[in-house]
Amino acid sequence: MNVDDLLARLSLEEKVRLLTGQDFWSTHALPAIGLRSMVLSDGPSGVRGAVWDERDPSLNLPSATALSSSWDLGIAHRYGVVSALEARRKNVDVVLGPTINLHRSPLGGRHFEAFSEDPVLTADLAAAYVAGVQELGVGATPKHYVANDFETDRFTANVVVDERTLREVYLLAFEKAVTESKAWLVMSAYNSINGATASENELLETPLNTDWGFDGVVVSDWTAVRSIESAKHSQDLAMPGPVGAWGDALVEAVRSGEVKEEAIDRKVRRILALAARVGALEGFEKPADPQRIDGVAFARTAAAEGTVLLRNESGALPWGDVQKLAVIGHNARDARTQGGGSATVIPEQVVSPLEGLRRALPDAEITYSIGAIVQEGVAELPPATMTNPRSGGPGAHVRFLGADGSELFAEDRFSSALVYLGGDAPVVETAVFEFRTTWTPTESGAVRLGFASVGHGRIFADGKLLHEDTAVPVGNDLGAAILSPPSVSTPLDVTAGTPVEVRVELDLHTAEGGLGNALSITVGVEPADEDPQALIDQAVAAARAADVALVVVGTNSKVESEGYDRTSLALPGHQDDLVRAVAAANPRTVVVVNAGSPVLLPWRDDVAAVLATYFGGQQYGDALADVLLGRVEPGGRLPTTWPRTQEDVPVIDVTPKDGVVRYDEGVHIGYRAWLKAGTEPAYEFGHGLGYTTWELSDLRANDPSSVALTVRNLGDRAGKHVVQVYVERPDSTIDRPVRWLAGFTIVRLDAGQAREVTVTLHEHTFEHWDGGQSTGWTTEPGAFTIRAGSSVSDLPLSTELEIR
Repeated sequence: MNVDDLLARLSLEEKVRLLTGQDFWSTHALPAIGLRSMVLSDGPSGVRGAVWDERDPSLNLPSATALSSSWDLGIAHRYGVVSALEARRKNVDVVLGPTINLHRSPLGGRHFEAFSEDPVLTADLAAAYVAGVQELGVGATPKHYVANDFETDRFTANVVVDERTLREVYLLAFEKAVTESKAWLVMSAYNSINGATASENELLETPLNTDWGFDGVVVSDWTAVRSIESAKHSQDLAMPGPVGAWGDALVEAVRSGEVKEEAIDRKVRRILALAARVGALEGFEKPADPQRIDGVAFARTAAAEGTVLLRNESGALPWGDVQKLAVIGHNARDARTQGGGSATVIPEQVVSPLEGLRRALPDAEITYSIGAIVQEGVAELPPATMTNPRSGGPGAHVRFLGADGSELFAEDRFSSALVYLGGDAPVVETAVFEFRTTWTPTESGAVRLGFASVGHGRIFADGKLLHEDTAVPVGNDLGAAILSPPSVSTPLDVTAGTPVEVRVELDLHTAEGGLGNALSITVGVEPADEDPQALIDQAVAAARAADVALVVVGTNSKVESEGYDRTSLALPGHQDDLVRAVAAANPRTVVVVNAGSPVLLPWRDDVAAVLATYFGGQQYGDALADVLLGRVEPGGRLPTTWPRTQEDVPVIDVTPKDGVVRYDEGVHIGYRAWLKAGTEPAYEFGHGLGYTTWELSDLRANDPSSVALTVRNLGDRAGKHVVQVYVERPDSTIDRPVRWLAGFTIVRLDAGQAREVTVTLHEHTFEHWDGGQSTGWTTEPGAFTIRAGSSVSDLPLSTELEIR
């Protein structure tokens, strides 16, 4: 039995049915040919599964920016393997990741979910991730193809970009995942590229199929297929279902001759081949049982490997004997372990920096001060403070009510942050959603009780209506409306230990524009208004009394999330004022940056050390303690340039003008644009310090495929070094970057140890795209300068290679 035999048994209607999902997360089954439904799941940094439910928790891995900061293909491969293990555990066949759009602008709202500003680094990491996922019989889905490097008007924006830039930069980031790791799927983006939407674009055929040999499924981003026109292109699967732009209309288009049945057959062949690969089609070999990996332990390792030591004056880190430690910052207690949006998973537990340090330093005196409020909007109630008023057990009781008040559906939950996308809950038929819990606060004082959702809501406490209001989404992005909704809250004085009967009612039919069979709501509290200076003063007093002060600064869910771009690179709230004040009170101040993408650090030269930890996953606090205490090396190097000021950023625009985003900078993005502008950033691409010192010597380039050099650990402890190789061609007749990454490798050596290493160079290192040539890629003969070192601007070694 083969795929063509099965295809021959299908009617046109059956074939077309396979091309649209059966629901939000899965494909259609055809039992007559042994085809079961396949489940697709979000989660480049974890695998959520078919339900967004705390009763079925997921492993929360560090963000993609943390993964890319490791520069370690072994870590990326294991990341993919661990993701596939989660997928297999949750009966998921396809992981919708990795996200490998480029960091064109630091304002990109989904920056945390993607790897890097450099296409070579991105391509290598993506290929390793994809190989790891598919090794276990789970499909990987590089996304979003292509030039989807912003969120503003992402459904309708048209990216205007020349062919050379597409090939050398944006397509290059995807190429290796297809040509080397043989990705089983690719996701087409929402945006248009040079006038044609991604799902109706010739780029789906060339280079994806013709040049790269892709034989997998092109799946749409959710609702990205909008017309029959896309069926004429190499777009294979439209998600979600069951209603979409194809269906009966596509059957009629085939019968009328508008769409050829051969095009339908090709799509079905690919879907059946995917089913065979993931074990969803009878008569084909099933994926082997996987070797187990401790995912929780890996999450801790990956967080440390992706931690970047940006500054370390006079060996401030690692810490020695710490007797009195002042831990300061909202994010120290309520850390962000992942960004907002579709990549979100629900972990079973999270270790905050405060918890991790208390665990690692059981004999130290550790104080905590919030210092500055970072949270914006409603945050969920801690599960330990909730009692279900129906059962008397933990959690909450929720009900879906019809227009006549009848109960359509009810369930008990253990979280106050709930998302319904498809599933059993009858969202479309529901008039009122009701949430009830008994909340027992742990602290006395003023709070703001409320909800975050879309629609008209009513907030009750102890049976009394406190407030009602309508939450209206900002903009027209459906993803943002569902996953990052606005908040409504009202003041309430609470007493620690005194229960409060909380009830929130939400009129679903008032959701502006309608959200279909989807609902997202968080019931919880916002911080009450507090005097910012008083909070800073409390933190300063604690810092002054301590041996060491640790300040954890960061972003919140209103700053970094799917659905909208950032407007500022500054830290939210009064965090900059907080750091300056604490640093003035304690010269041993260490700052940890809990943000998924670059932020401004105007006080960076005033503190002893700075660590960029990104969104560190569920073991974040333990990993941070490991690094601070020197138990492990801070293994990261920057995959993206961090600016001094926002005004310095050479490529920053993410807002379409008249519906168009012009990539007029061409191949000069990221560090390439910084080098062209001649502006010095705060921290350059590739930068990162460790706990030992290194010497590089004897660089040799014998051929265009690799270079060799000697690396020596000069310090007194084992360490990790990231050797980076760049290429220049200053006298080129082509508009080239000043310098571009050609290859890199990881070196781990004991104290005093030396090793000769070989760095493989990217196959297109000495080429440029010229569509006029027979192959497109061509070489400008002459001498190229090859440089090696520790960052894009720290390159002590150089040699020349003549390319003919």
